[in-house]
Amino acid sequence: MSGYTALRASAAWLDVSGRGKIRATGEDRQRFLHAMCTQPVETLRPGQGTYAFFLDPQGRIQADAHLLVREDDVFIETEPEAAETLVQHLERFIIMDDVTLENVSASLAAVALEGPGAIEIAASLFGQLPGEAEAGTEAEGVVIVRNSLTGQAGWRFIIETGRRADLVNRIESAGAVAATAGEFRAVRVENQVARFGEDFFDTNLPQETQRLEAVSFTKGCYIGQEIVERVRSRGQVNRVLVGVELETDKAPAAGSAVMFEGAEVGRLSSPVYSPALGQVVGFGILRRQAADAGAAITVDGTRGRVREQQAAR
Repeated sequence: MSGYTALRASAAWLDVSGRGKIRATGEDRQRFLHAMCTQPVETLRPGQGTYAFFLDPQGRIQADAHLLVREDDVFIETEPEAAETLVQHLERFIIMDDVTLENVSASLAAVALEGPGAIEIAASLFGQLPGEAEAGTEAEGVVIVRNSLTGQAGWRFIIETGRRADLVNRIESAGAVAATAGEFRAVRVENQVARFGEDFFDTNLPQETQRLEAVSFTKGCYIGQEIVERVRSRGQVNRVLVGVELETDKAPAAGSAVMFEGAEVGRLSSPVYSPALGQVVGFGILRRQAADAGAAITVDGTRGRVREQQAAR
C-alpha cells in the first residue's frame, strides 16, 4: 500500500522532525502567550492546547502554531521556517515578564501519524488518549498531541532524537505505512489545509487566509487585535486564500499566474496532482471578485475553477 493510499484509507507516518519546537517556561508564560496570539491561552489547563496565529502590530501573520499547555511549560510547534523568527518576535515583547523561550527544534524528533486508522493505532501503542483537538499527554517519555498536517485524523509524537527509530518500528508494527512528504502534501492540499510559508505568508492578515479556526473574536487584547477587529467590523478583505482545481494531470509551476476574465488575480501555490480527484489541486490568494466557489479560472492556459471551501477541521 502506498503512503498516499494509507493516508486516505488507513494510516501512514512521516518524520516531521524539522518542524519548529519551542518551550516557554516561567511563571508568566501563559499570560504572556495569551497576550501575544489570537487564541485564549491563559485559561488552558495542562493537557489542553490550541491552534493560533501570532501577529505583528499591523495584524500580519508571523507564524501559525500549535500550543500545548503542560505542567512546567507551554510547548509550541510551528513550521520549520518560522521557529527562530517566532522566538525573536516574541522576545521583543518580553519586558518585565517571567518568561523564557527556548528553541528546542534540533534536540527533539517528531513523527506524524495520520489517516482514518491513526486513532486506533495510537491507542494500541499508548492506551487511552485525549479526544479533544490539540489536546496532549505524555506516555513512556513521548509527548502525544492530537493534531494533523493533512486534515485527516492524526497525532504528533515528540520524542528524544535517539528514540525515534524505536518509535517508528512500533508504529509500523501496529500497521502504519511510511509516507513521503509529497504524499502528505497531496492529501493536505486535497483537504484544503493551507500551509504558512507556502500558501499564506507574513504579508497576510488572518481573514485573508479564511483559517478563522485560529482566531478568537471574543478574547481580550493581543498583539494585532485592533487590525483584526477593524477588518471584522468592515466585513471583508480584498483578497482571500481559496482552493483551486485544474483540468490537467500535470501540475503547473508554483507561482504561475491565476487568470480570471482575462486578468491576473493571484498566484498558484502548492500545485499537486490529486489521484482521488483525477486533476491538479492547489491554492491561490485571489482577488475577492474571483474567489467565489465555482468561479472559472485558467493557469497557463489550463481551465479550472475555485473549489468549494471545506469546513475547518
